[in-house]
Amino acid sequence: MRVLIALGGNAMTSADGKARPEDQIAAVTLAMEPVADLAADGLDVVVTHGNGPQVGNLLVKNELAATVVPPVTLDWCGAQTQGTIGFIVVNALERALAVRGVRRRVAAVVTRTLVDAADPGFRRPTKPIGRYLPPLEAKVLIEHGQVWEDRGPRGWRRVVASPEPLEVLDAPAVAALLAAGFVVVANGGGGIPVVRQPDGSVAGVEAVVDKDLGAALLGHALGVDVLVIATDVDGAVLGYGTTDERPVGTVDAATLRGYAAEGHFAGGSMGPKVEAVCRFVEHGGRRAAITTLTGIADAVRGEPPSTATIVLPSDTREVTGHA
Repeated sequence: MRVLIALGGNAMTSADGKARPEDQIAAVTLAMEPVADLAADGLDVVVTHGNGPQVGNLLVKNELAATVVPPVTLDWCGAQTQGTIGFIVVNALERALAVRGVRRRVAAVVTRTLVDAADPGFRRPTKPIGRYLPPLEAKVLIEHGQVWEDRGPRGWRRVVASPEPLEVLDAPAVAALLAAGFVVVANGGGGIPVVRQPDGSVAGVEAVVDKDLGAALLGHALGVDVLVIATDVDGAVLGYGTTDERPVGTVDAATLRGYAAEGHFAGGSMGPKVEAVCRFVEHGGRRAAITTLTGIADAVRGEPPSTATIVLPSDTREVTGHA
């Protein structure tokens, strides 16, 4: 079986959201425990991850140093955080495997995701990133070519494009490493967004790719059987914040899409995860799950916590949803 584990960016920070180096190392070490269990079982394992807090830290450094050195572009921030997080994950996973007496090699691939230069998001960026700044500080960054919006009393905030991911360009490298027996870390933060140039080459762009949609795309490219999106909640729920709140449970993709159309899942949080798991099973995946870090291994083995969201292809008869 081939599985893809997608870790949220907050899985790389402490419980209170701090992202000091020691916080990130400790959090990743904990997150790699269930991943090591799956690798010890002999499964082909790919790990992808969010990078929001880490990119946020780089953006603050950009802002503080903007009058001294030019800010690095957002694609560079993505590449840097992929490399740093990949390094931490590889080290933690190697240690966890060694404790289990398992000899599996681990590698991280800095991964690019192709987007369309004509994507509507580039014409009107709407994805907010980073912190709020007072007008004069935002002005310095606007002069460096960034797009910022006045958000009222809280200040100005940067907005960027979040284009649709089309292709994980480095998926063949990931597949080759899997075939050679490696556990692979790849496509962090949804992949570094790049566009195709007239001469056929690619170039990075100032944008962010949704990490969950990037995970679904990578899973399809690799022929993954099971996708698990690990987050800081038990799973998707219906009637969130109401007295009728209840877990989605096990559903098929069509049913889950129906719930999404009814407005059950917020666009900035659970919505992209729901879209990602639906896409994954609609494109040939056997099963997808949204669960917590502690539920990863059980979700892969088909024994998920009762609060986890399990999504099956719409032609399956194994649906036991709670709705």
